Order: sequence, then C-alpha cells, then structure tokens
Amino acid sequence: MAKHKPLVWLPACHRNLDLSDPGGYTVVADRYAAAVTEIGLQPVLFPMASASDVSDLLPLVDGVLLTGSPSNVEATHFGATALPTDLLDPRRDALTMALVRAAVADGVPLFGVCRGLQEMNVALGGTLYQQVHTLPGFQDHREPDDEPLEVQFAERHEVILRPKSKLVEWAGTERPVVNSLHGQGIKDLGRGLIVEGRAPDGLVEAVSLEGAKAFAYGVQWHPEWRHNSNPFYQNTLQAFADACKAYRSRKD
Repeated sequence: MAKHKPLVWLPACHRNLDLSDPGGYTVVADRYAAAVTEIGLQPVLFPMASASDVSDLLPLVDGVLLTGSPSNVEATHFGATALPTDLLDPRRDALTMALVRAAVADGVPLFGVCRGLQEMNVALGGTLYQQVHTLPGFQDHREPDDEPLEVQFAERHEVILRPKSKLVEWAGTERPVVNSLHGQGIKDLGRGLIVEGRAPDGLVEAVSLEGAKAFAYGVQWHPEWRHNSNPFYQNTLQAFADACKAYRSRKD
C-alpha cells in the first residue's frame, strides 16, 4: 500500500455560525489547509479533541501547525483578566496549551502562526500584551479590517531578524518586510524560547525553541498568505514541511 503524505494537525477554532444551532461549528481557515497541502503535506483535524486526547492523537501525526484566528488566547492562562472586547475560544485554548507542551516533549515539528505564536509562548509559561496598540511606544499591529483582504494582508513593516539565524537564511535578508494582523503580542517570553525577530517598535515577532528536538518556530505574521509569490514565506513553510517529512521518515 502506498504511503500517505505526512499528516499535520491543525487545531480547529470553534464558532457559532448559525444562531439557530447552539452546538456551534468546528472550523479552520482554508488558506492554512491549502498552504499545508501545497507544500506536500496533508492537513488533518480532530474536531472534538481535548487536552486529554493529545497523548493518543499526537503519535498519529507528523507535525503541528497552530493557525491564526480572530480569537484571543484567554488572559487567565497568563495571569491576567480577559477584556470585555475579547473574542475567546476556550476549547481551542485548552487543547493547544496541552498540545504545545506535548509536541515539544515528543519532538514533533511545531509551527505557530500569529495566535499560534502566542499559544506557544503562553503554553511555555510566557505572557502577552492584550492590546498592543494601546501601549506607549508600540505601533498599531492590527489590520485595517474594513479593507479588502489584499490590503489587510499587505506587507506592513520590517522584522529585524537575529543575525545568522535560520530565518535570515529563509528570508535572504536580516530585515524582511511582513504582514501584520494582530492585537495581542508577546510580553514575557516562555521557557526556552529565543527571540528570532522583532518589529521596529521592539515587539517580538518570531521565536524558536532552544534545544528543540525538531523544527519549533513561531512567527507573528502570516506566511501562509500567498506564499507562492513570497520567497521568505515559501522557504519558511518548506522548512517546516521538510521537518515533517524527516519526522515521518524516522517513524517509518
């Protein structure tokens, strides 16, 4: 029987899309699943997975991609109080806090994008700024949500990368320009995380895990967006894909 593509777990978000159906919906944005498919991997969802299922489900996959989301990581996970304006997803939080720790412990390739970066940081004991745009010295990192997607995902600011890092290798420069669509941001780093890049205002934009057994990176921007026309985004995703394929080969 032919071997299937390496499987990548995309933790789902949970939405009430139909007010007549109080059960809600389990969703993932197509652009993440499409990007995973386009780099030779197979995205998978476990719609009702909870933290207690991670030990059974994680051995079935070859990588974890923590996607972005309109929702915020609930502030109670890092010792703060949720704001009245927060859109929350407690089911996702409960799953990803456990999933990050398990992926790190087991050496499963892990890539956090936007909310996913923040989940990595919080799961490893870090904290977040809840509204970066309200803080002195920081720029507004949110997208103009009344504009078309092409404008929302347009390149917004430079990222100053750690010299001689893998990210510099993927970008081809120490100061690539990236998109920016987030309200929260990293405040205190989680255990073992290394700053790989900062925005011009100093906000942490990329991290890696020191001593990781496999690929373990998080970025605040969205490399899945039109990655085929952006060499930096494409190279980053390809490095994740290569790590997932290597992990699969070791398992086989």
